[in-house]
Amino acid sequence: MDDRLGAFCRHVDLRIEGASDGPLCGLEFAAKDIYDVAGHTCCCGNPDWLESHPPAERTAPAVAALLDAGATLVGKTLTDELAFSLNGENHHYGTPVNSAAPDRIPGGSSNGSAAAVAGGLVDFALGSDTGGSVRAPASYCGLYGLRPSHGAISLAGVMPLAPSFDTVGWFARDAGCLDRVGDVLLDPGDARPPGRLLYAADAFDRVLPGARTALDDAAGWLADSLGPADPVTVADEGLDAWLTHFQALQWREIWESHGAWVTSRNPTFGPGIAERFRLASEVSDGLVARATAFRRDAAERLQSLLSDDAILVIPSAPGAAPFKGLPQDQVVDYRNRALSILCIAGLAYLPQLSIPASVVDGAPLGISLVGGPGSDRTLLAVARRLGPPPIR
Repeated sequence: MDDRLGAFCRHVDLRIEGASDGPLCGLEFAAKDIYDVAGHTCCCGNPDWLESHPPAERTAPAVAALLDAGATLVGKTLTDELAFSLNGENHHYGTPVNSAAPDRIPGGSSNGSAAAVAGGLVDFALGSDTGGSVRAPASYCGLYGLRPSHGAISLAGVMPLAPSFDTVGWFARDAGCLDRVGDVLLDPGDARPPGRLLYAADAFDRVLPGARTALDDAAGWLADSLGPADPVTVADEGLDAWLTHFQALQWREIWESHGAWVTSRNPTFGPGIAERFRLASEVSDGLVARATAFRRDAAERLQSLLSDDAILVIPSAPGAAPFKGLPQDQVVDYRNRALSILCIAGLAYLPQLSIPASVVDGAPLGISLVGGPGSDRTLLAVARRLGPPPIR
């Protein structure tokens, strides 16, 4: 396997041919190294995890479905440690090259999958998206990326992070390939005609100053094709409040998923990861109760807003990918700004599709479509209908 970009895991070398007949015949793909492949051990971005877990007995259904559809699996891709980061800089295994902006991060935690697709090493790749781990790397690397409706695709055989937010997602360089993969992974169904277009004004207010004009131009391109966009406010309470509740719920679930292993194993983590696990261990029951009630109400409000097949336009990220090797305080500040936008779809269990729409300071920047529950095929069809974006 060509790994000039450092996108693939070093502990496993595999190639599994797809079925000889199927809708994905002739395509090659990679899978983030949190997806089980029978006979192989996931490292989940951390050598202590690799040493303390046995080989998988069964292949994850999402991977098996792609193989059955004729796609060939050519490798497992690097991830941030236990998928607990948006950055893509792995302390143990390095940072995969973002071919679209080599001096910048690829984004995480699906860093290797995004890098492999952006660099042309595979046709598409599986990632996962809990808090933005497909949408942010797609934006940073100039790719299409889908976070499906929560529960739309089986997570069996996938390392859990925060189960009520976890989703199977994937990347492609063009909307047609992204849609073909969706035909395999999503339940059968027809795309509904999209309803009105909504512009999430408060989400756009979170972007960095240098990115605002580019993103507004991208939103205008969408409106030219889909109709005028009505401005709306997603979060009357402010997106900082949404982020606070999102983090409380996500961190509690992450600690429930991995706290026992972290405590017993005492693994070596890179910068920021150990600190976030410590914070996850300290989330109180009171915070979780308040966040649970908030999420119930916020999801109901947002789903109601989109109930007439409306599509919400939001930024995929607050700006272009940050440069590599930034100090941790800058990493945290940028991540929180990004998560205040990315948490919207996750809190409401909704699908979000990131489209490569612009360039800022020589680096890609995506714009996203969010639909109501189960509107995944509609979003994929809309992206295909839009055609190549007028990237400037």
